[in-house]
Order: sequence, then C-alpha cells, then structure tokens
Amino acid sequence: MASTRRGPLVALLTANAISTTGNVVTMVAVPWFVLTTTGSASRMGVVVFFTTLPAVISTFFGGTLVDRLGFKPSSVVADLASGVSVALIPLLYATVGLPFWQLIVLAFTGALLDAPGVTARQALLPDLAALAGVPLERANSLQQSIQRGASLLGAPLAGVVIAAFGATTALWIDAATFVVSALLVGLFVTSRRVERVGRPGYLTELREGLAFLVREPLVRTIALVVMMTNFIDAPVFALVLPVYARENLDGARDLGFALGVFGGAALAGALLFGWVGPRLPRRRVFLTCFAVLAVLWWLLALQPGLVGTLLVLAAAGLAAGPINPVIMTAEQERVPEQLRGRVFGATTSLAYVAMPIGMLVFGVALERLGLTTVLFASAALYGVVWVLMALSRPLRQFGGPGAPVAVTD
Repeated sequence: MASTRRGPLVALLTANAISTTGNVVTMVAVPWFVLTTTGSASRMGVVVFFTTLPAVISTFFGGTLVDRLGFKPSSVVADLASGVSVALIPLLYATVGLPFWQLIVLAFTGALLDAPGVTARQALLPDLAALAGVPLERANSLQQSIQRGASLLGAPLAGVVIAAFGATTALWIDAATFVVSALLVGLFVTSRRVERVGRPGYLTELREGLAFLVREPLVRTIALVVMMTNFIDAPVFALVLPVYARENLDGARDLGFALGVFGGAALAGALLFGWVGPRLPRRRVFLTCFAVLAVLWWLLALQPGLVGTLLVLAAAGLAAGPINPVIMTAEQERVPEQLRGRVFGATTSLAYVAMPIGMLVFGVALERLGLTTVLFASAALYGVVWVLMALSRPLRQFGGPGAPVAVTD
C-alpha cells in the first residue's frame, strides 16, 4: 500500500530529473549548434538571450494558465510543446533548412513553454508528498537534490554526446527527455480535476494571485530576499568567478573544478536537509545558511588561492543546499492550492528579473573597478541583505519543524 501511494511522488521526481537533464542539455547544445552552424559568436549570444528572456515572461503570465488548466495537464502540455520546439531545430535544419530567425523563434518558444511546466510540477508536489506520507521538507529536499544532480550530469552528458555524435543528436535526445517526462506525469501522477464552471477571466485570476502575494507577508518577503540574493549570486558565478579563475587560478580548468565542488556540495547539503530538515526550526536554518554564505563571500574576497577557494566553495555549496527546500516548503504550505500556479509563477519571475540586471551591473563594475573591489562589494552587499533578513518580522513566521501537509478530498 505504501509503495502504491508513493508511486505518484516517485513519478513526479523522476520526471523532474529527466526534464532538468534535458534543460541542461539544451543550454549546452543550442549555443554549440549555433556556433558550429553559423560560425558567429554574436549570433550565439543572441540565441542565448532569447532562451533566457522567456523565463521571466512565462513564469509571470503562465502561472495563471497553470491554475486554469490544472497542474498535471499543464506539466504534460508544457513538456510536449517544449519537446516539439526542440525537435524542430534539427529536423528543419536537416530537411528544408533553418534560417536564423526561425532558430530564434524555436529557441524562444521552447524556453517560453518550459517554465509553466516547472511551475506546474512544483504545484503538484505538496499533494503528492502528503499522499506518500512524506514531510514536505523532505519532498522538497529530494526534488532539489534530484535537480542539482541532474544539472551536474546534464552538462557532461551534453558534452560527450556533442563530441561523439554532434549537436543535432544532442537536440534529438533533449526532445526525447521532454516526451518521457510528459509520459511519466501523464500516466502515473495523480491530480485533482480543475473546476472551470463560474471561474473569472484570466486577468482577474492574475490579479488575484498578485493580490495574495502582496498581502501574504512571508511569501512576499521570501520573494524579495531571493530577488536580492540572485542579484548578487548569479553574476558572481557567471562573471566574477571566471575573472577570478583567470587572475588567481589556473584558468578554465580550475574554474570547472571549483564549480563542480560547489555543485556537489550543494547536492550534499540538500540531501542532508532532507534527512534532518523536518526536525529543525526553518527560520534558524534559513538565517544560518545565509549567514554562512555572507561570511564565505568575505573569505573569497581575500582571494585565498586554489585550495582556499575550493574549501570556500565547498562550504558555500553545503550552506546553499537547504535554502531552496526551506523556501519551497514555506510557500507551498501558505499558498492555497487554487493559487499555486499564479503565486509560484510570480515569485519565480521576480527571482529571474534580478539576474540579467545583476549581470549588467557586475559586468560594468568588473571592467571599471576591478576584481578585488567587486569581490569586497559583493560580500558587503550580502552582509546587508542578511541583516535585513535577521530584522525582518515576516521571516519570523517560518515557524518550527514542519509536518506532512494533509490532503483533503
């Protein structure tokens, strides 16, 4: 009986792992496909831009569609549509030809349709965790661990496939992962039917989701915290660390090693939280993890060499691992089921918005102020954000250890 009740949760987590792996393959294969078929780095940059921009748009506006269509149908439709968009790239290229503007359209469409599927699977998790009798903290930790593991495996997999068979083969494999994910959710994940009779219009429902986000203090504060930390974290990993590796380490080789250490430690941190997290006070975990990160960025600013850098990033990964499960658990417990798509979409969109802004600001700062100044400024900003968290009254609502969320039929 227990295994039967856990089946839908296992199917969802497996679908997430496969879909995440496919997304990582896309991130590697599509730019490489553009570079090898056009020989233009600038065109590659344009395509990458049009694969990241849709996430901000679709998470904000697509969340309402997820609520209206239903979590399970939204996940299935999003995966199938993304798979078709990816498959059309190698298919058209090998048959009638693929002009650059069509490639942009397909890359944009695939990314646009993928984000609502991620939101839908996040919205499905609380009910499936309750059905399986699994504490929500543990379910979120498993999901984050699987996603981090899939991310670690996806890039090497894409590199091996591209090197052995070419970028088009990697794109075909990527399209297949979306289909498999859709089948797993469609066949094995249970979900409640969406009641459509008497529902208000799209814009009304969108406003309802935003109104809930505005008036719910903890969810709103979490969204703002993630937006502020993403403003720092995203450019640190994408821009600052490559410059750091060039000036202080042995270039790309050490950079890859350092990022791998961080990713592996973050996976370990998420798994550790899944084991002990349900027994820990969430606010204390949240503030402790961010406090460790704030201290570590100061240590990184001292530019401690390769061994020191690896130790700092290993500790940072362990501290970062529990953060997303804590956040997701708090949001899932507070957001009503009928609003999950809209609210989760809006919070994710806010998190994404800060990333490109941070990239622009940090890029200019690196060029004009230099690496050392930017490292210390990043550490100082993180410290300010942590002080704001510690003083925040809404974050006191995290409460103590959680329990499985009850499912009501």
